[in-house]
Amino acid sequence: MKYADVIVDISHENVDRPFEYIVPSELEASLRCGCQVVIPFGKGNKQIQGFVINIKEEPTFDVNRLKAIESILPGSRRIESHMIELAAYIRENYGSTMNKALKIVLPVRKKSSPIVEKYISCSPDRQKVEEALERYRSDKRMVARCRLLEEAAKEKVLPYNIVRDKLNISVQTIRSLEKEGLIRIDIMENLRDAFQIKEQLPYTIRLNPDQLGIADDIWERYQAQDLRPSLIRGITGSGKTEIYIELIDRMIRQGKQAIVLIPEIALTYQTVLRFYKKFGDRISVINSRLTAAQKHDQLEKARRHEVDIIIGPRSALFTPFDHLGIIIIDEEHESTYKNENAPRYHSREVAVKLAQMSGGIVVLGSATPSVESYYKAKNGIYQLYSLDKRAKGKGLPEVSIVDLRQELASGNRSIISRKLDELIRDRLERKEQIILFINRRAYQSFVSCRSCGAPVQCPHCDVSLKYHRNGKLICHYCGYEMPMVRVCPSCGSKYIGTFGAGTQKVEEEVNRLYPEAMTLRMDMDTTREKDGHEKILSAFANREADILVGTQMIVKGHDFPDVTLVGILAADISLYSGSYLSAERTFQLITQASGRAGRGARQGNVIIQTYSPENYAVQMGASQDYPQFYEHEMSYRKLLGYPPSMNMLGIFAASKDERLLQESMEQISRMVDQKIREGLNVIRIGPSAAPIARIQDQYRKILYIKAPDYADLTRIKDLMEEMAEQFPDKGLSLIYDFSLNAN
Repeated sequence: MKYADVIVDISHENVDRPFEYIVPSELEASLRCGCQVVIPFGKGNKQIQGFVINIKEEPTFDVNRLKAIESILPGSRRIESHMIELAAYIRENYGSTMNKALKIVLPVRKKSSPIVEKYISCSPDRQKVEEALERYRSDKRMVARCRLLEEAAKEKVLPYNIVRDKLNISVQTIRSLEKEGLIRIDIMENLRDAFQIKEQLPYTIRLNPDQLGIADDIWERYQAQDLRPSLIRGITGSGKTEIYIELIDRMIRQGKQAIVLIPEIALTYQTVLRFYKKFGDRISVINSRLTAAQKHDQLEKARRHEVDIIIGPRSALFTPFDHLGIIIIDEEHESTYKNENAPRYHSREVAVKLAQMSGGIVVLGSATPSVESYYKAKNGIYQLYSLDKRAKGKGLPEVSIVDLRQELASGNRSIISRKLDELIRDRLERKEQIILFINRRAYQSFVSCRSCGAPVQCPHCDVSLKYHRNGKLICHYCGYEMPMVRVCPSCGSKYIGTFGAGTQKVEEEVNRLYPEAMTLRMDMDTTREKDGHEKILSAFANREADILVGTQMIVKGHDFPDVTLVGILAADISLYSGSYLSAERTFQLITQASGRAGRGARQGNVIIQTYSPENYAVQMGASQDYPQFYEHEMSYRKLLGYPPSMNMLGIFAASKDERLLQESMEQISRMVDQKIREGLNVIRIGPSAAPIARIQDQYRKILYIKAPDYADLTRIKDLMEEMAEQFPDKGLSLIYDFSLNAN
C-alpha cells in the first residue's frame, strides 16, 4: 500500500498543510506527484480537489484514520516535480497558501478542438505588385493597403492574426488586396502554434563587436558554470534583442530550451518576427489574447519538445520545459513582472530560482534597469554589461524641459506650453505625427505650488502627501495627516492646489487649439470594448489621425515611424505619486517616451512639461544618464532605508468590518513591537490607510516593516500566518508584498 501527501484545494491558512491519504490499488500505476485528485475532506467527506505533492511507502498517521483518494481529476494536467518545488519557494518567500502557489504554476487544463489558421502571401507577379505600390504611395487614402503590401512583399508569408493585431490592418483592407489579386490567403487546420510560417525567413543580422563581446562573455561564464544572472543595460536601439537571439541560438544547439519574458504591451509584431526569422516554427507565443485552449496547445508543444522557445508575459515563466537553458527578461524594470494578486511574486526572483533548479542562466535587459537589479549588479550578485551606443549609429531624440512655473508667470494657463505649441504646429504643417501623453499611474492627486513647484510632503517619509476628498492630506506609508493647505509652506504663494489632468481634458484642449488636426484618445475609457486598443492603434498607424493623446499604454511597444514629436504633459504626476519609487518611475517614463520620437528617418523631439525642472529624475531623464541617476537615487534610498538598501515587507489588510481591521492591525503592530524588544532588527512603519481606503465595502490598511536581513521579514510573515489562524472566519484578508535588497 502507498500513501500520498495532498494539498487540499482550499485557499486558507488554516488548512495550508499536506493531508495524508491512502492510494487505492487501482490508482497506484497512474498516480504521480503533481497529479490533481478528488478526495473526501472533513467530517462530512465533502468531495473536493487537491494536489499530490509526495508519494511514500510508509504512513505518518494511524492507517485506520486515513481516507483514500477517490480519483484522479479527469482532464487535469500533472504538475512536474520541479514546479512543485518552485511553488514551495513562492509560498515561502512571498506569503500565500501552498494551494495558491500551486495554482500559479499549474498548466492550463483545457484542451482544444482543431483550430484554423490563415496566412497571407504576396502575389508572385512582382510587376503587378510594384505598380500597385506606386499607386498607393501617391494616394493618402491607401496608407493601410500600402503598408500591408510592402510588408507582404518583404516577408513573403505573414500570419493573418499578426497582420490584424500587430500590424493594425483591417479586414476590409485585407479583402480589398485579395480581390485585386495582390495577396493570397491560405487556410490551414490543426496548427498548434500561435505563429507558423511555411518557409524560413532570412535572418541576416550580424552582431557588432560590442554585442558579440557581451554574448561571448555570458556564454563563457555559462560554460564555466558561473550561473550568476546577467544584466544588460543598453540604450534604446543598442541591440539587446540581437544578443538574446545569439545566446538562445547557442543554447538550442546544445539541446536546451529558452523562455523569453516580454511585457504584454510590448509583444509587438516586429518583436516576435525578429525571433521568428531566426528560429522559424521552433518558437511559440503565449499572451492574454489566446484562449485557454490555445494556451494549452502552446504548453503541450513545449512538453512534447515540438518548440524550443516560448515568448510571452509573466505566465510564460511556468512553461513545462525539462531542458531549460536560458530565461530572458526583456524590459526587466517593468512593474507588470510583479504579480498583483496574492502571492505577490516577482518574475525576476522566481526566474532566478527556476534557472538555479534547471542549471540554466537568466539574462535581464533594459535601457533603464530597476534600481534593485542595478544594485545587485553593482554588488556582484549579477554580472553587469553596458551598451551605450545605438547599433545602427542613429542618435537619440532631442529632449527639452519646459518650466510650467514660468508658463504660469507669463500668463499661459493652458495644458500646452508655448514651446510644445510651437512644435505641434510645425509638425502639423510638415504632415508628421505627434504623441501627447499623460502618466496616470498616480490615481490620487497630490498638492503642489504653481509658483515654486514644491509638493506638500510627509515630514517623516519624504514622499508627497495624497489629497483625499475629506479635505485631508495623508501619507500612505506612516499615516501622517494634515488639513489641506491654502498657501505654500515653502514660499507662501496662494497658487497651490491639487494637480492632475485627465486625458479627456487634454483631448478637449487639443481640439480647441488645433481644430484642423485629427485627434485620437487612448485610455481605459476608449479601449473598454473588444479590440479597442487595436482599432485606435490601427487608425493612428494608417495616418488617420495626426495626434494621439493617451496614457502609458501608448508609449510602450509601439513603433510609429512618422511620429517626430512626443509631449509629456504632466511628468509631476509620477514624480510625486506618494511612492518611494516615484523618481525611478519618472526617469523610466521619460526614457520610454523619448523612444517613441524619431524612430523613422527624421529627427525626433521630446518636450517634458514639469513644475519641478530641477528634479534629478527630470534632469537625468532628459540627458538619458542612467548611471548618474542611479547614484543619486541610491543616496536617497540609503538615507531613508528604502529598498534595495534595506528589505521591506508591506502587509495589506482588508475587511468589511472596520473595527476588526483596526483591532487586527493593532494586534499585528503589538506583535512586531514585542519582537523588536526581544532583539529582532526590524523597523515598523504605520499602519495607515491604503491609498484607496475602501473598495467594494472592504476597508483597507497597510503596515510596512523594514529589515536589513530578509529572513527577519519572513519570520514576521510566519508569525502573522500563525496569528491569522486565531480568527479564521472573521473576514480578514492579508496580503504580503516583499521588496528585497541584494541579499
